[in-house]
Amino acid sequence: MKRILLLGGTADARRLADALHQSGIHVIYSLAGLVRIPQVDCELLVGGFTQFGGLGNYLQDKAQQGLAIDAIVDVTHPYAKNMSQKAVLAAKQVGIPCWRFHRPAWQQETGDDWHFYQSEDDLLAALTKYQRPLLSAGQMTQAFMQSIADQDQIDSILWRTAVPAKFPLPEKVFWLKAIGPFAYEDELALLTQHKIDLIVSKNSGGKATYAKLVAARNLNLPVYLQARPALPPADREFDDLAVCLHACQQAWGN
Repeated sequence: MKRILLLGGTADARRLADALHQSGIHVIYSLAGLVRIPQVDCELLVGGFTQFGGLGNYLQDKAQQGLAIDAIVDVTHPYAKNMSQKAVLAAKQVGIPCWRFHRPAWQQETGDDWHFYQSEDDLLAALTKYQRPLLSAGQMTQAFMQSIADQDQIDSILWRTAVPAKFPLPEKVFWLKAIGPFAYEDELALLTQHKIDLIVSKNSGGKATYAKLVAARNLNLPVYLQARPALPPADREFDDLAVCLHACQQAWGN
């Protein structure tokens, strides 16, 4: 039986892990476990690879135990740049393939007022025109959050994440714990209630957090999307989960 290390933490990863397990493939499903730990039938590895001295050491240790990993399938979040980079490097070090699935990025539609930013400085410059942003681009550093709050025109900041900040928040910041998927009606109500005049997000793709963009379109709100990071090429790359599943079954199934 082939052993596949599936790097996850996304709904797509969980679905792929379950399907591969049902196909008779030994799946080791790895995730950080900061938000929640899913119920899966396959082997689960929680907490990342620092506990093993890094991903490369983990792969070498498994090989020495006679439990060698045959391939890595990276199904992490499209913005998990460090993990995706480490996956490609570690796979090359031990001579196994590294495949990657990332869901397609959202595409702009008629009525959308989208802008894209590359860096924190880009975003800071853009924010000078707004008073009440919704920040939904994940974790931020204390220094960057303070830089936003220090802008004179900022009245209030709504910061929505799944995991609490590890630092005290400026007075202007209201933190909202929330885990998708989000319904359109709820997103519309949130934007209206807090009088949001700008949304900041990652271009994550998928359906779970897309409703805020539909609400923004209908409210004529601008959206600033963080550009997806450039990643080293994987041995095979997919943006269709069914195609990825079929390829994995063909390569490593019984």
